[in-house]
Parts: sequence; C-alpha cells; structure tokens
Amino acid sequence: SYKKREIYFMHPMLNIAVKAARRAGAIINRASQDIGTLTVKSKNYNDFVSEVDVAAERAIIDTLKDAYPQHGFLGEESGPSEHQSDFIWIIDPLDGTTNFLHNFPQYCVSIALQHKGEITQAVIYEPNRNDLYTATKGRGAFLNDKRIRVSKCDKLKESLIGTGFPFRDFKHLDTYLGMFKSMLQKSSGIRRPGSAALDLAYVANGSLDAFWEIGLSSWDIAAGALLVQEAGGIISNLNGKEGWLESGNVLASTPKIYDAMIETLAPHLTDDIKN
Repeated sequence: SYKKREIYFMHPMLNIAVKAARRAGAIINRASQDIGTLTVKSKNYNDFVSEVDVAAERAIIDTLKDAYPQHGFLGEESGPSEHQSDFIWIIDPLDGTTNFLHNFPQYCVSIALQHKGEITQAVIYEPNRNDLYTATKGRGAFLNDKRIRVSKCDKLKESLIGTGFPFRDFKHLDTYLGMFKSMLQKSSGIRRPGSAALDLAYVANGSLDAFWEIGLSSWDIAAGALLVQEAGGIISNLNGKEGWLESGNVLASTPKIYDAMIETLAPHLTDDIKN
C-alpha cells in the first residue's frame, strides 16, 4: 500500500542557519583531531573558551551576515552586536566546551532566531554524530529531516531526567542539591551530560523525559526551547511561569509529567530563582 511521505521544506532563514551550523561543525571536527594544540583561556572560574569557539562563532556570524546583513546578533563569545534589529540571532558556537576539550563527545552548535522577542527558528547540530535538529515555529521539530516528538512517559517514577550542575556560580548549590535529591528519589534516573542545548534537543526527541537547570544563558536554551515546544513539550521557569529565556532557570518536560516536575521542585525554590 502507498504511504504518503511527509516532505520537509525548510524555511529559508532556517536553511541559512543550517549552513552556518555545518560550517561551525566542520571547524569543530577538524580541531577535535588535535585538541592538545589548542589555545584555551579561562573566561571565569570553570568557564573556558578555546580558539575553536571563537572561530566557529565567526563562521556562523559571517554566514548569517552574508544572507541577512541587517540582522542583529547575540553570540556567547562576541556578545550583542551594535546593530539593532527586530531579528536577533542567538548563537552558542560550541555548547559543551569543557566536554570538547576533554574529548568527551557531548557538545553541539546552537543557533536560534528571535523575532520581536519570539524564537522562530532553531538549529542544534551535533558535529561528532552529524545529527541535525531543526525547528521553525508552527512547523514541528525534526532530527535529520524526520519529525520528532517528546516522549509519552506519564509517570515521573518511570522517567529519565536531564540536568546540569552549577559549575561557575555556587550560590545556589545547596538549593540545587535539594532539588537533585528529591528528583533522584522520584524518577528512574538523572543524567548530566554537560550540554544544556543538547539536553533540550534530547527532550524534544524523547530520549529524555524532562530537563531542569538553574542559571543558564539565553544562548544555551533559545534553540533547544523551540525544539521542545515544536515537539509537543512544555518549557517554563521552575515555577511554571514564563520568562525562562531571561532568567535562565528552565524546566522542559513532556506534558504528562510536567505537573509532577513542578511539584517536586517547588519546595526547594528560593525567592531569587522563582522568577
């Protein structure tokens, strides 16, 4: 019997973002062959930047600028562009730099387009696996051109949860450890791979049932958040409200365990991470 195949037509802006992500991925893959020769600097405590991060971000911005010279940019390494625009590309050229520098294969390129405050395009590219996650607002989420959905898990006790440990700023460490203990006792397991962008992509793909973290930056979460939403998931602050892109306190979940996640985290929320 003939089965109609869903044909995936990529939005023109997304197509350019994919081109940019693949160029950055090529730079990362080349550098991964000889990590020991890289120049690495410390931005802050436990926060490193290599020449690969800088070169990858430059390749992304150059590619996007060629196509959209009037757009603005917010890059992890270069910061916000001086040019103001309704269109802002939010870029993490290498999410998981510490993993990359240790040859731990969990890192990615993350690119999102924000239009008038709303994320409309997203690309997460995992160069070592050649896995490409893409989403356009209202058109669904895809992995290598195949539609993806969040998991159907409906019990927190059967769920696999992703998270990220505080590593730069330890002021919320005790709060986080309380959350971790509660979640560990109520779920079937917790994973901390070390790349928030990829963790969100894995929620979108159903590999993780949920993810939470405190104190992320917008470039860590912008693309992954759209993937989760377009795959049928929920993303919010830890208290269930909006403003997660600004606060960096993020909960992403498949719908059926979302309320249980909120309930588990609630007793540990301090006033400064509720918003």
